Amino acid sequence: MEFAVLAVVVLALVFTSIQVGLYFHARKVAQSAARQGVEAGRQFGAGEGDAVAQAQAFLGRFGSSVRDASVSSTGSTAQEIRITVRGSVATLVPGLELDVVQHAEAPAERWTNP
Repeated sequence: MEFAVLAVVVLALVFTSIQVGLYFHARKVAQSAARQGVEAGRQFGAGEGDAVAQAQAFLGRFGSSVRDASVSSTGSTAQEIRITVRGSVATLVPGLELDVVQHAEAPAERWTNP
C-alpha cells in the first residue's frame, strides 16, 4: 500500500519536472525566434516583413516545441523593430493549456549624416 502511494507521488513529480522542462524549452525557442527576427529586420534596408519571415523560418527549423506559433511585428516603427512570438506548449496532461509569449526589440540601423 505504501509503495502504491509513493509511486503515484514519484510519477507526479517526474511528469511535473518534464512539463516544466517543456515549458522553458518552448519559451527559449520562442525568444530565440523573436531575436532572430529582430536581427534580420533591423539591418539597413530590411523591414518588418524580413523580420517576420526570419522568425517564421527559425520556428520552422527549431520550433517543434511551440505549437500553433504566430509571429507579429505589431509595435514596430521606422526607428525600432519589435517582434512578438506567440504559441502554446506541448503538454503531457490532456486539457492543460500553457501559452508562451516572447518578444524582442531593437533599434533599426540607418545612415545619418555627421
